[in-house]
Amino acid sequence: MNEIPEPAIGLDPSPPGEGFDAAAAVSSLAQETAAAVGALGRRGAVVAVSGGIDSSVVAGICCRALGPERLLLLRLPERDAGTGSSDLGELLARSLGARSIEEPITQTLEALGCYRRRDDAIRKVFPEYEPDWRHKLVRSAPTGGITFFSLVVEPPGGPEERRRMPPEAYLELLAATNMKQRVRKLLEYTWADQLGYAVIGTPNLLEYDQGFFVKGGDGLADVKPIAALYKTQVYALARELGLPDEITTSSPTTDTFSLPQTQEEFYFGHPHERMDLLVWGEQNEVAAAELAQSVGMEVAEVEIAYEEIERRRTATRYLHAAAIVPDGLS
Repeated sequence: MNEIPEPAIGLDPSPPGEGFDAAAAVSSLAQETAAAVGALGRRGAVVAVSGGIDSSVVAGICCRALGPERLLLLRLPERDAGTGSSDLGELLARSLGARSIEEPITQTLEALGCYRRRDDAIRKVFPEYEPDWRHKLVRSAPTGGITFFSLVVEPPGGPEERRRMPPEAYLELLAATNMKQRVRKLLEYTWADQLGYAVIGTPNLLEYDQGFFVKGGDGLADVKPIAALYKTQVYALARELGLPDEITTSSPTTDTFSLPQTQEEFYFGHPHERMDLLVWGEQNEVAAAELAQSVGMEVAEVEIAYEEIERRRTATRYLHAAAIVPDGLS
């Protein structure tokens, strides 16, 4: 049997942001991306853009690597996320001079039962829930104990209400919403096949290392230019690339649920600036006592964060794994 590999993340002896040469990184990443696309026998690049910092930086790198004439930016809005991300994606395309196409996916998700499955899962927690209620999923605070998730709903004109989700309902909701990422990836590869282009992925180091992606969805790509870069470094690249202020000053979101939601409250448990340093410290075996002051945490809290980082990495290893092919001979 094949073994599941660990994600290949290089160790950086300097903390994220210290001594980082954004101009040199843009030049190097553009060259390597162009070489990767060429090695795959592809003529250009498809990038799904959400208006977020990661997809925008990847689009900017591809524009430098291949030229705007060989870049397609796909905008793939759906009902819950609204049109704001598509509007930012269009702004990005104009700033880069690249071609952009909008393909709304709401009707496809409706036909696949995404919203019906979502509503069924939510009603296991809130039986009175109606489809026009806004909602989101939030994790428990990092305490060293078991991480659990709660559902937050907001009726029209009413206050938010929060209830803990049982595991069955949580998995059902997650499975339903993961359809969004997989439908988007289907369209990315459809356009890539049509044009002879490569699909370019957008995960940064935090997302790649910690398994914050959907297998067969946003985790699937031919090239992943920023998977070795911390989030603070990605923001530095955005400024170096001269991306619009509306993008470079935005906060990371999940772009999945209808209520505003940060990546911190959904997955990481810490803001990205702190999470960068925690992952860097854990990877480089920096003592918790040495890191605590720079991240504004108690030593015990850093130790808890280190443990959670390793647990999450172990739990999501299968997301990185290729299909296991038994040889049938042993």
